Amino acid sequence: MATNPPARTPKTPPCCLDIGIFAHNESDNIARTLETLNRQDILDNPDFIIRLHVLANGCSDDTVARAKAAIDTLPGARDYVVHDLSEGGKSRTWNRFVHDLSRPEADLLMFCDADIDIPNADNITRLVRYRESRPGRVAGSSQAVKDITYHAGPLSPKDRLISAAGGTLYNWQKSIIGSFYIAEAAVVRRFHLPIGLPVEDGFVRAMILTDVMRKPEDLNRIDSEEGIFHLYKSERSVRTILRHQVRLVIGNAINTVVFGILHASDTPQAVLASAARDPDWLNGVLDRELPRKYGYVPVNALTKRIKKFGATPLKRKPVILVGFVFDCVVYVMAQFKMSRGVGAGFW
Repeated sequence: MATNPPARTPKTPPCCLDIGIFAHNESDNIARTLETLNRQDILDNPDFIIRLHVLANGCSDDTVARAKAAIDTLPGARDYVVHDLSEGGKSRTWNRFVHDLSRPEADLLMFCDADIDIPNADNITRLVRYRESRPGRVAGSSQAVKDITYHAGPLSPKDRLISAAGGTLYNWQKSIIGSFYIAEAAVVRRFHLPIGLPVEDGFVRAMILTDVMRKPEDLNRIDSEEGIFHLYKSERSVRTILRHQVRLVIGNAINTVVFGILHASDTPQAVLASAARDPDWLNGVLDRELPRKYGYVPVNALTKRIKKFGATPLKRKPVILVGFVFDCVVYVMAQFKMSRGVGAGFW
């Protein structure tokens, strides 16, 4: 475990941290998430001045009312602001939080979803301190753990397969986990997200690692520490799992197209600022750039799991094979949906 840096001296100004809680029709979850965030020990640390923003975006339920009611019952004097944003979409809301709603003096921004649970009260503190202890690190994530993995109890065969299949395709410590991550405010304020991105965390990761496509990718800019984690509700039905995976594949395909445009531009920041103002920008790009020789979805979406088969322990090979069959179904569905115009704005 990394050694935390010394506490700030009285002469060191407190760190200003703004936390954005992204909530789209989360009336059933928002109170619980606010309660779990309110237990975080960093809120009582005088080294930090913290404001929590509930970003209720495009809600057709009573998320706003439930958030305000929950805040009224929370112990402790916290600085909460509930924003009732008429327009939905995570990339649009991300832009609003980063560029308009967070305090200009904020040193750090934290992004979290409104349907997570945080078992450990020091999770945010550890994430912030770990970044401080590693020069050059500008962002870091909390590991997303399925609730069926964390909570003890009997699992059905389907749930065991879902649990076993998690975390095999990426290094979470070098990723942006969209449900819970922090970043230096000055870094993320250098760019905007195109409106309608289905998968914004991979896009944010690429922008941070390349300084908005102006430098070679530097993996040292993102890192985290083992043991920093939060829980999310695992999908339990085949339909919802398929929908989620299709969204990810479509999102990655769209990101690939936009990355190519940014690489070719001399002013990628200006391109992204324009894309954030124009809700039709992304659809226009997709109409011009797709399909390509591979269709709408790059082939690596189909092959990335099976490439790991040879290096996978024998006991996990059946999981890889089942996962590959699942990937084939997802790949075909994603190709079909994108050919029908499903892409930008796919929630």
